Amino acid sequence: MDSGTVSAPLSATIDLNADVGEGVGSDTLGPDEALLELVTSANVACGFHAGDPRVMDATVARAAANGVRVGAHVSYPDLAGFGRRHLEVSAVELAADVLYQLGALDAICRRHGTSVRYVKAHGALYNDLAADARLAAAFADALRAYDASMPVLMLPGSPGAAALEAVGMVVRAEGFPDRAYAADGTLVARTVAGAVIGTAEVVARRGVQMALGEPFRAHTGAPLTCRVDSLCVHSDTPGAVAIARALRQALGEAQVALRAFA
Repeated sequence: MDSGTVSAPLSATIDLNADVGEGVGSDTLGPDEALLELVTSANVACGFHAGDPRVMDATVARAAANGVRVGAHVSYPDLAGFGRRHLEVSAVELAADVLYQLGALDAICRRHGTSVRYVKAHGALYNDLAADARLAAAFADALRAYDASMPVLMLPGSPGAAALEAVGMVVRAEGFPDRAYAADGTLVARTVAGAVIGTAEVVARRGVQMALGEPFRAHTGAPLTCRVDSLCVHSDTPGAVAIARALRQALGEAQVALRAFA
């Protein structure tokens, strides 16, 4: 990600993803049913930060019924902290944790006639992978053992993304129109005021700018250009459904078609 001037659209298509299946038992988090009628890809929690077998099963069934691609939303083993706490894990531990989550989701996908099509890390693991090439290499080892061709959604321009690409992994760039960015292209911590953007019109405008490779404003006001393959809507952002609908409408008006990247 870099600052710069307006660039020509890289593509007339964009993927729209959402984090789903983040409930446990009867406790649900996020309007999954409505979101799965609006997005093209679903990042399904695999039980380590949220989700359980029954939630995963119901979420995958709904995604499959709507023709939505299923991705594994893998995390540190941190149910209590919703996967938003950094954990010190070895490369061997990380590989085992990632494979465990992939295997669980894969079995459920097979039941519903679909498959795990990509991987996205959650929360602290997402941020740690982006910043730590060593951790990203361990992540790549796990994915190669499962399916070396499987794409990984990551923050563009990050050391982790470069490390994955260096060992032949397919990396797809992800943009977050509902989150504030720092001037260096990283996400502003959720604890900072204004880090989560809940106004549908603002998110939609930022999403179009990202999809077209046009500059948008960082938290500091500096212009950033984010070249992405997929836009994320967080299901726990207030008004997530309205945001997803506004994004779809704005992208359509900008003649950007929605299409799953995986």
